Amino acid sequence: MIILLLAPFIVQTLVILFDEFYFHIRRGLPKWERIGHPLDTLTVLACFLFVLWVPYSALALKFYIALAIFSCIFVTKDEFVHKECCPASEQWLHALLFLNHPIVLTATGCIWSVLESARVPDWLHSLVPHAIFLRTFLRVQSGFIALFFLYQCIYWNFLWKAQDKVPE
Repeated sequence: MIILLLAPFIVQTLVILFDEFYFHIRRGLPKWERIGHPLDTLTVLACFLFVLWVPYSALALKFYIALAIFSCIFVTKDEFVHKECCPASEQWLHALLFLNHPIVLTATGCIWSVLESARVPDWLHSLVPHAIFLRTFLRVQSGFIALFFLYQCIYWNFLWKAQDKVPE
């Protein structure tokens, strides 16, 4: 059960890294992506930090769901212009990310309920003995997301120099 719960995180990480270090490095990013991509990452980080810092409750769950829905919608904002600067293979990769994004955030919410010893459904009850591992997992994930956010901000906006001018 725990492998099924963690699989979407692994998929998300691998696909994002491939997108970043194959497609983005290869084509470069225009200014709107150099600003927008870190903001996408920030919406995900907000969801993770929320579950780590806010005690689970019915009201907090509603706020988390709102954050997760906002993140799921926000990350799609660039697709209208990606069609003009991205190959079809990169757009397909984005589709995989968009399909997996709500799964990751749902899994995060499920882990949160387990961590807070909320009244969890029977199918999640088997995860309660793994609560310490799951909390550590979410902390490590949050750390990597924060590092990726910093990388996106620093590399693309301060270190990266376009060999060929990317259209802004």
